Amino acid sequence: MLDAFRDAFRLPDLKRKILFTLGVLLLFRLGTHIPTPGVDAAAMSRLFEQGGILGFLDLFAGGALRRFSVFALGVAPYINASIVMQLLVIVFPALEKLQKEGEQGRKKIVQYTRLGTIFFAAVQAIGMTFWLRNLGIFTGGALGFIAATVTVTAGSLIVMWLGEEISDHGIGNGISLLIFAGIVARLPEAIIQTWSLMTTGGMSIFVVIIAVALMIVVVAGCVLLQEGQRRLPVQYAKRVVGNKVYGGQSTFIPLKVNQAGVIPIIFASSVLMFPYTIVRFFPGSISAMIERLLSPGSFVYMALYVLLIVFFSYFYTAVVFNPSDTANNMKKYGGFVLGIRPGKPTADYIEKIMSRITLGGAVFLAAVALVPTLMTRMMGITSFYFGGTAVLIVVGVALDTVHQIEAQLLMRHYEGILKRSKGKTSGLLKF
Repeated sequence: MLDAFRDAFRLPDLKRKILFTLGVLLLFRLGTHIPTPGVDAAAMSRLFEQGGILGFLDLFAGGALRRFSVFALGVAPYINASIVMQLLVIVFPALEKLQKEGEQGRKKIVQYTRLGTIFFAAVQAIGMTFWLRNLGIFTGGALGFIAATVTVTAGSLIVMWLGEEISDHGIGNGISLLIFAGIVARLPEAIIQTWSLMTTGGMSIFVVIIAVALMIVVVAGCVLLQEGQRRLPVQYAKRVVGNKVYGGQSTFIPLKVNQAGVIPIIFASSVLMFPYTIVRFFPGSISAMIERLLSPGSFVYMALYVLLIVFFSYFYTAVVFNPSDTANNMKKYGGFVLGIRPGKPTADYIEKIMSRITLGGAVFLAAVALVPTLMTRMMGITSFYFGGTAVLIVVGVALDTVHQIEAQLLMRHYEGILKRSKGKTSGLLKF
């Protein structure tokens, strides 16, 4: 593995992409420490010590929300806009046609998503600032209120731009890497808090051992889920071109159990966080009730979380994987599944298999996300937010980024990071 990382830095273009990505992540972390004017930092810290959903929101912001910095909203507005835009593409034929027009159409979709990000960022910035003013944490006047909302909205747009820059000029998915960086940045604080509780007697060593063992199991489950696949056997018929014979071999199509990756987790979390921002406009008993219902660990929250994960697993799989295109490509090159006629029957067969394995992957994804949260709450670990959601995102984004680096190495005849077994290409988990 060390040799593979050394090989990655031997390639000038790959080295440039990695360093660019690290530089952008550094800028993102610096932005999370720039405070918004008019906010009482001490009062804000006391508010977050109360726990609840605020700690979960701050997890995705990488600590920026706790400080109410210029990047307090993080990538949440962009994710919300992306969800709405993808749903609108399905509902409105004009947008669907626009998306199929190639590069120009996709650019217009991206522009609409950016406009949606401005809307969601403005709404969330106004809601959060209004809420903090009612709590006495924001002390600015009318002009200060406007300045704070504009600052936080602009910060969210900068985060969106940083994510797009990583995707275009760096390595990996930019938005996912920003969330990854925010979660990883909280790990040292979590370790220090746990050690402090151990030394003061607030947490027993037995509970810590169980929590660490649980984290190892969750990480293993995440890797199993991310790498698991159903291999669909495909037979290619022989065909003669000139004096040469092509085809006549057996291969397989790897159908990933979790085709959507960590996207369902990110989307589901963002959808559940948005109502919490809206109710900030209406302080009182209704706001307290909604906050209580949508608090991580509540029955309503967990039920909605599971349903949204299953929904977005199917939704995003349908977006990124088209069985008809796969069946048509197989038919074009003389490939077929044994016992299934080429064309539409093959497409229906692939869709049926994808539907089954996606359901299993979605349920497993939801279980890995919820079980650690339930167990840590049963053990009384409340000093920091530890749950399957954070671990799934960290492991999923790390694997995706490593695979992209590995693909760059393999294209240039270098051995990959995860596959160093003397030319063997095994290592994919088979479901």
